[in-house]
Amino acid sequence: MAKAPSQAPPSFLYILIVLTFLASVSESRPNINYYAKSCPRFNQIMQDTITNKQITSPTTAAATLRLFFHDCILNGCDGSVLISSTPFNKAERDADINLSLPGDAFDVIVRAKTALELACPNTVSCSDILAVATRDLVTMVGGPYYNVLLGRKDGRISNAKYVEGNLPRPTMPMSQVIDLFAKRNFSVQEMVALSGAHTIGFSHCSEFSSNIYNYSRTPQYDNDYNPRFAQALQKACGDYKNNPSLSVFNDIMTPNKFDNLYYQNLPKGLGLLETDHALFNDARTRPYVEVYAKDQNRFFKDFAGAMEKLSVYGIKTGRRGEIRHRCDAFN
Repeated sequence: MAKAPSQAPPSFLYILIVLTFLASVSESRPNINYYAKSCPRFNQIMQDTITNKQITSPTTAAATLRLFFHDCILNGCDGSVLISSTPFNKAERDADINLSLPGDAFDVIVRAKTALELACPNTVSCSDILAVATRDLVTMVGGPYYNVLLGRKDGRISNAKYVEGNLPRPTMPMSQVIDLFAKRNFSVQEMVALSGAHTIGFSHCSEFSSNIYNYSRTPQYDNDYNPRFAQALQKACGDYKNNPSLSVFNDIMTPNKFDNLYYQNLPKGLGLLETDHALFNDARTRPYVEVYAKDQNRFFKDFAGAMEKLSVYGIKTGRRGEIRHRCDAFN
């Protein structure tokens, strides 16, 4: 009986091809140490950049957190909000709701990108820079640390026409806000936790002016406001029509510290925006507000979990995106 021919061992070239393929697959998967080999100084450069910026401009943390949210919740964390408009395309950042995004946030991303391009050209995406800058800045002002998976690519589309109705506005009914998050697979609890971002930063007077001036009933401000707070807001925002940049801290107690006082303020009528009041008044969201007001550790845990989830929402990997040479323009 003839022996079956023995199977030839795989060639060295074949093994090399397989190993190369497996390496490329693993590299394309987001992971915490994505730049360990390709850009070893990534973490140090990010830390140096954001520390210098935050010390110089203390509003940078809140500004960057807001920029990150406006980028991710629309069509995924792909840096599309960083793109500048051209004569041929009105970009996301020029949509009405994004016109108030603070310049400090864009500036810290540009600074980080410039430093990283010098250290490791064409390696780090703008969307990864935004995600890490947000986490590190939140931590710097007292917030929780959470893991950020890296390996995002930058999106190739940024159009203002996709923005309206896909980002929560201060005047949106709570049902609409809940629905907006639900469509992106975020629960009511995760939405309330993410709303805790209002513990830092400020809002422009124009965003809540209709609730403190010429209100339809007596007194001439929304009854959800603490009376003394409403009167103080009327004075602070008195010239907002002539000075659109007039603004007020979201959390008047500890405006530059990431803590749970935002939730403690709401039952006292110290919320700033209509949606802030709605969080406490709506039966679906109030239980979470009360839990976070009592337990800062629980808030930090849930906020960190929601931010981890948000940071990978709709990300582009592999050939679905690019690594921009500069963050405000497609390659």
